[in-house]
Amino acid sequence: QVQLVESGGGLVQAGASLRLSCTTSRLPFSRYSMGWFRQAPGKDREFVAVSRWSGDAIYYADSVKGRFTISRDNAKNTVYLQMNSLKSEDTAVYYCAADGPLTSFSTAAHDYDYWGQGTQVTVSS
Repeated sequence: QVQLVESGGGLVQAGASLRLSCTTSRLPFSRYSMGWFRQAPGKDREFVAVSRWSGDAIYYADSVKGRFTISRDNAKNTVYLQMNSLKSEDTAVYYCAADGPLTSFSTAAHDYDYWGQGTQVTVSS
């Protein structure tokens, strides 16, 4: 079945950087928009960023705009999230998700068909 596996999380100090990766298998990757979401303790899952399947559109949550960058490598079936200038409020479990095939990208979690297991990011202040 389809699998999404995140990696790259960890414990860092405020101001540091991390790069998350999400590698997929058994997914027609180039036909799926790929998103990143996060969930902090006691909070709802929230949208972070999305890269449209066609490669012509990227969208970020206001809270991460200018600090985070989403990118994808269709040859490796992998989507990345480069996170710079991390803040304590970025602490959360980060999930990648796939929406498709060939749909317009969405910021709503319920639109996504497949999810990874999540990777913990902890930012100490």
